Amino acid sequence: MPNILIIEDDAAFCQMLQKFLIRNGYDTEISFTAPDAKEKIKNTDFDLVLTDLRLPDYDGIQLLSYIKEINPTIPVILMTGYAEVGSAVNAMKKGAFDYISKPFTPDEVVMVIKNALKSKAERQDFIEKVEELPIKTLEKTATVEPTAAIRKGPVQGISEASKKLEEYIKLVAPTDMSVLITGESGTGKEVTAKAIHDNSKRKDFNFIAVDCGAIPKELATSEFFGHIKGSFTGAIEDKIGNFEAANGGTLFLDEVGNLSYENQIQLLRALQERKIKRVGSTKEINVDLRIITATNEDLTEAVEKGTFREDLYHRLNEFSIEIPSLEERFEDLTLFADYFLNKANLDLDKNINGFSTEVWDIFRRYHWPGNLRELQNVIKRAVLLSTGDKVEADALPREVSEAENSGGKSTENLSKSEFEKDQILKALKKTNFNKSKAAKLLQVTRKTLYNRINHYNLDL
Repeated sequence: MPNILIIEDDAAFCQMLQKFLIRNGYDTEISFTAPDAKEKIKNTDFDLVLTDLRLPDYDGIQLLSYIKEINPTIPVILMTGYAEVGSAVNAMKKGAFDYISKPFTPDEVVMVIKNALKSKAERQDFIEKVEELPIKTLEKTATVEPTAAIRKGPVQGISEASKKLEEYIKLVAPTDMSVLITGESGTGKEVTAKAIHDNSKRKDFNFIAVDCGAIPKELATSEFFGHIKGSFTGAIEDKIGNFEAANGGTLFLDEVGNLSYENQIQLLRALQERKIKRVGSTKEINVDLRIITATNEDLTEAVEKGTFREDLYHRLNEFSIEIPSLEERFEDLTLFADYFLNKANLDLDKNINGFSTEVWDIFRRYHWPGNLRELQNVIKRAVLLSTGDKVEADALPREVSEAENSGGKSTENLSKSEFEKDQILKALKKTNFNKSKAAKLLQVTRKTLYNRINHYNLDL
């Protein structure tokens, strides 16, 4: 039976949580103070620690460091009632497994605990397998961080738009329905398609991604269905097409609206019959695959204009998912920025620890027309140019750092109070004047937000 330590200064909440976890089959001990918790961690081998990020007598990040120093393998889950996403993400970089924002439901905390304990078991299994390897293989494997093999999939957003997207992915993934993914350029349509595949019964087979906009219409048939040697000039050997390569798995067709009318007919026939022929061959090949398509165009408009076949549109659109723009899930900006920072550090062999306050202000006021792709590119470029331990404003492209806000003034021309007032109004508008969500977006407490609204006499 897993043994859990709960560290929480709110005694009533702590005891209530303890009782709930005991009812769900967990052994639990509680601590109301950091010194008491440190003593228990030193003397008891816990399977997991659930701790508040803010304690009255101790900093939660420091406590996390202490726990990891005593026992590096123990999963630590942070609880925070302050919606401090930046602090929670920073804590995860320092070794925390996950964080959960108060108020949370009992089911939510159980799910996070189960994931943490499962991850710990997988990590231990990985280590045991590595220890059984020959020395030469071990030397190559030792540089791989075990958690890299455990934490897969896209960033889990906290915004309502991201939660809805995740809900749709989990809903449609186990089925064999064809999915049409729409959204602005750079929103992560291929990432979503891969997430659907990874959560489906086809996950052990290939995921083949094809950019339809990059295929000349003369070569599309060969790309989709393959060809045999000598079937046309340049066919110097047999070639397997995308349909065969994805057999058993998932075929993702990006920018499907760019296919010629002739190629659309061929695609429709293949989907209806589930059989293909390589170019130059008379042999039919049975294929069993799932089709996921994506476009940033309005296919219904293309159908009305007659440039896209209506029967193919309905075949591809058994279930549709619209990917929100970065502006629509602005609460996730810090999560994505930290994720892309870590990725850039890895790609460029750098060790940049974070972003300056000025950079965060610039990120929050910029409208990100290129969405996540633009954010990733901006951060990677900034990491490359940075010489200190943080990304500073001078490492950002001029079009980002000098972008105007919605009021037509650059931040340089705003006083501190004007800038703060502007940020509050933006957050309120973005959340339809839901003050709890606006406080979360601004990463302040709800009380602080109310105080600032009163201070600026905002008529809401």
